[in-house]
Amino acid sequence: MIALLIRDLRLATRAGGGFGLGVAFFLILSALVPFGVGPDRATLAPVAPGILWVGALLACLLSLDRIFALDHEDGSLDLLATAPLPLEGAVAIKALAHWITTGLPLVLAAPIFGLLLHLPLQAVPALVLSLALGTPALSMLGAFGAAITVGLRRGGLLLSLLVLPLYIPTLIFGAEITRRGVEGQAIGTPLVFLAGITLAVLALIPLAAAAALRVNLR
Repeated sequence: MIALLIRDLRLATRAGGGFGLGVAFFLILSALVPFGVGPDRATLAPVAPGILWVGALLACLLSLDRIFALDHEDGSLDLLATAPLPLEGAVAIKALAHWITTGLPLVLAAPIFGLLLHLPLQAVPALVLSLALGTPALSMLGAFGAAITVGLRRGGLLLSLLVLPLYIPTLIFGAEITRRGVEGQAIGTPLVFLAGITLAVLALIPLAAAAALRVNLR
């Protein structure tokens, strides 16, 4: 499993969907929003939680189609399906590799981008915590969408249409945690909901993604 994780990390970096792509997109979005709505702190601070979470969500979408595409092209996916490692485990490892190359850099860079949007310093811990809890669910749900669309030509658009509705609960509670951090309110309730969503996704989605891969590989 560790060897598969290392291999996927190397492939993600070589294919151009590595550590910098999502962060660069997040930076561009954070820099452009003040030009669109104005640089005033009173205008940006209330909308910063939603903008930061939407930016993280869209950044995660950028490399979803590559989760299984490279393995499908070179035949490695067929080998994974017949390997001693359960296909569900391979799905989980690939989602973890996607999170390490996309979600984790976003979590680490989010405080800086929050400052660009005048996010109050008191809300930074809530932002980081919500992204750390929510982005693993985004990667796993993306792996499910990638499993459904693997092998399809121009499947990127279909993948986005499939995955975006599944992202909505995570987006709602993640942005709510950050918003409460801005207002100085307790974040316990949305935090529990977000953690529950992530745990449910991590437990159930590998089974669904593996089933979708088996159907597509027949």
